[in-house]
Amino acid sequence: MKNVLVIYYSQSGQLETIARNIAKPFLNSEEINVTFHEIKLEKPFPFPWDKASFFDAFPESFLQIPTALKPVPEEILNTKFDLVLFHYQVWYLSPSIPINSFLKSEEAKKILNGTPVITISGSRNMWIMAQEKIKVLLQEANAKLVGNVALVDRVGNLISVVTIVEWMFSGVKKKYLGIFPLPGVSDKDIQESTKFGDVILSAFNQNNLQNLQPQLIAINAVKISPYLVTVDRTANKIFNKWSNLIYKNQKNRKQLLKVFNVYLFLAIWLISPIVYILHLITYPFKLKTIKKETQYYQGV
Repeated sequence: MKNVLVIYYSQSGQLETIARNIAKPFLNSEEINVTFHEIKLEKPFPFPWDKASFFDAFPESFLQIPTALKPVPEEILNTKFDLVLFHYQVWYLSPSIPINSFLKSEEAKKILNGTPVITISGSRNMWIMAQEKIKVLLQEANAKLVGNVALVDRVGNLISVVTIVEWMFSGVKKKYLGIFPLPGVSDKDIQESTKFGDVILSAFNQNNLQNLQPQLIAINAVKISPYLVTVDRTANKIFNKWSNLIYKNQKNRKQLLKVFNVYLFLAIWLISPIVYILHLITYPFKLKTIKKETQYYQGV
């Protein structure tokens, strides 16, 4: 009997649904024991979010500062797992605080030590740099990253900003104003995510996880937008300055967060369209670099 651990953190329930769909093929196998672990905080973040809490989470999110978690059950800590399906979401271009807190814990290091791990993210659209940070944390835990699946909101960048914000602040997944598309990963993509579980299970049963990622890429597990890669990298540099400024000036934290809120609004609605136009202009001159980066970010 092989043991598979499914780890996730979910506020809205979207990532939990994805986790359970991808795990279906494993649950249908009589030769595999599947265990689910939901990461829980000692002091949970609100959902739906209020504006103050949402922006207050920014510095610690980006700087990857952990918070206290509820203990992992002893049964999980005392089991040696043959594979971990690790589901995470992105907050402010970094792994969410609960995910980051888990990966930096001694419990995670015990569970993941020497264990094959497949990362599965559900995000608005920018996950590339967060995945690079996840790679570092997994390496520090001596885990073996063997696969990656990145599920995203497929609508346009600015439209998804509107729909996701409405969802986060209302707590209800609906068509905003009755005309905008549903926020988050589409129901179709969530339902079809079982196909990733099928491919992962096949490689797992054949002891061929080292060759898994090309098989996942072949069924569209990871799609790369060169434009969003550029935005993600640039925004990380800017967020690094903002987060350090705010975190190191706790007396002025509230005021600085308000200024950051204004900056973020301007960056999204004024600066990002300009960056997109510049990307289109320079695209033909960067084809070799884009191809190389695409191959890298699609891999593990």
